[in-house]
Amino acid sequence: MAEVEEEQQQNSSVDEGGGADEIITEGASVVRGELQEDDAGPPKVDSEVEVLHEKVTKQIIKEGHGQKPSKYATCFLHYRAWAESTLHKFEDTWREQQPLELVIGKEKKEMTGLAIGVNSMKSGERALLHVGWELAYGKEGSFSFPNVPPTADILCEVELIGFDESGEGKARGDMTVEERIGAADRRKMDGNALFKEEKLEEAMQQYEMAIAYMGDDFMFQLFGKFRDMALAVKNPCHLNTAACLLMLQRYDEAIAQCSIVLTEDENNVKALFRRGKARSVLGQTDAAREDLLKARKLAPQDKAIARELHLIAEHEKAVYQKQKELYKGLFGPRPEPKPKSRNWLIVIWQWLLSLFYMLFRRKACKDD
Repeated sequence: MAEVEEEQQQNSSVDEGGGADEIITEGASVVRGELQEDDAGPPKVDSEVEVLHEKVTKQIIKEGHGQKPSKYATCFLHYRAWAESTLHKFEDTWREQQPLELVIGKEKKEMTGLAIGVNSMKSGERALLHVGWELAYGKEGSFSFPNVPPTADILCEVELIGFDESGEGKARGDMTVEERIGAADRRKMDGNALFKEEKLEEAMQQYEMAIAYMGDDFMFQLFGKFRDMALAVKNPCHLNTAACLLMLQRYDEAIAQCSIVLTEDENNVKALFRRGKARSVLGQTDAAREDLLKARKLAPQDKAIARELHLIAEHEKAVYQKQKELYKGLFGPRPEPKPKSRNWLIVIWQWLLSLFYMLFRRKACKDD
């Protein structure tokens, strides 16, 4: 894992007053996930069908890890849902960039089938659920939002981000500000431990759950010391997620995580450095240089920033030399024209004509 160690060193050099561990103790509400096109239907899955209930079946798309949630666990998940008969997609939390919170055993009636499926999943697991209409939106369906036809069996693509057993069925909306920040901080610390073990995907799941406790609706209500407390947990989760994404070479996602932090703190050195690094790898040289120069201005002694700027300069120099060689071949000096080969018959004929002309002139002079 030499590359990981090098990346940790580069990131730690941007952290204020710390070594490699400091990155992990570092907060907006865009969460990672894979977006599909609006017209994309349910995924094609060929794994074994598991019967969870008379009206609920599951097919695993991606295996998870760890334990399954128990009753009254607070689960955080992403899902897309389609009416099976029409394949009309009526819900997509990935598109909305906001995970769903679901307390097992206290879910809404239309979420009963979904809860049965989630109850059988492990953190990080992704699955396709088939839910009968009796455990979904029922005989009448829903004509507001979401718009679901009557007696509609539904298909759900679900990813369980993670769950919290400690809340004893307490939803985020029922928690005090301190409780929500505390729950988020615990998740961040769990992510930190996984990061140290280089379990990057699992660490990101913990950071994502921490962020889910502090969605936009929650942050908009905070001010003063409570907002500062929340950001002190929230921004580090985004920054550490960005560090994981850089190691996983998922540069566009890393840029997005850093940009979230920079909307709250435009002078955040770590966010500028990591976004600049990701942009540099993607060939967005001008934007990368702008980020890194701003970071260097804020942290002039930082060697990692100087190193990235040097790499950009060396890359541009190499590109310039390559282009120079290319253009030299295309627009170099024109070659000297080769002398045309002479036709000796014509040369002899021209010599004879000249001789006859000279003899004729000499005779004419004598006659005069």
